[in-house]
Amino acid sequence: MINEINAKTLLNKNKKRDDWFLGNYTLNPYGGCSMACIYCYTNGSKYGGNYGVRVSAKINAVPILKKQLKNSIRRNERGIIILGSAADPYPSVEKDLTLTRQILGIIKRYKFPIHILTKSELILRDMDILNGIKEVAILPDDLSDKLDNGVIISFSFSTLDEKLSKIIEPGAPSPIERLETMKKYSDAGFKTGIINMPTLPFLSDSEKEIESMVKASKKYRAHYVLYAGLTLYGDTPDDCKTVYYNFLEKNYPDLVPEYEKLFKGSNAPSKRYQNHLAIKYGEISNKYGVKNNIIV
Repeated sequence: MINEINAKTLLNKNKKRDDWFLGNYTLNPYGGCSMACIYCYTNGSKYGGNYGVRVSAKINAVPILKKQLKNSIRRNERGIIILGSAADPYPSVEKDLTLTRQILGIIKRYKFPIHILTKSELILRDMDILNGIKEVAILPDDLSDKLDNGVIISFSFSTLDEKLSKIIEPGAPSPIERLETMKKYSDAGFKTGIINMPTLPFLSDSEKEIESMVKASKKYRAHYVLYAGLTLYGDTPDDCKTVYYNFLEKNYPDLVPEYEKLFKGSNAPSKRYQNHLAIKYGEISNKYGVKNNIIV
């Protein structure tokens, strides 16, 4: 049985456009996520997600979104909507519930541009509506000469290792399924890319692994690769930091002290590590002619 909730609001306006994803708004049709990624920052974190793998559908999303989009147009605040900023818009229940598909229909009706963040191959079902959005979406004036159309689709990865992925992203399609889905959208004329967020310390951040990610982006026709290090929050049993360290202790116990040194009581790795990651990713991306941003 699907857990149903009534949302007070659906479309959330950012104070300024997101530099990474180009979003003016965020929109999450669901609370919780069936992908069950153990590193997810919304799991019991300070961001207040705390749904875990229990998916809740915002059943009144369509009428609320209609009202909010009308108000945005009246205020002349048309902008890019990030779909799936906190929970994948294609959880397993979406196949039958079609809530995300209905929302895409409303976005098409009001001609807003979108950037979808997902791990799911179910997005292939909605290529017809996304083609429609691509044809009618009105981009913000300052992006009209930088983007070919109003649809961007990014596929999320933390690793390309199939075995590791099954452990840390147990509800997600395999990495190769995501890559193949991305290629189908790229071949259909959409701007697509890889989001390697998070890059996992000592597990998916070596030069070899980063090179594999960048080479995969070329092979499967991604237009960009975005990356960021791992962040870990909280100390309760449901918090992502606790869950992630439990995973390390079970599968990679030798890495626990390495993580403790790297994070040093912080939510993020050391500045030195992050700078080194940026240098490695930049050098390898330049080698293969891959961009690390959506627009130049």
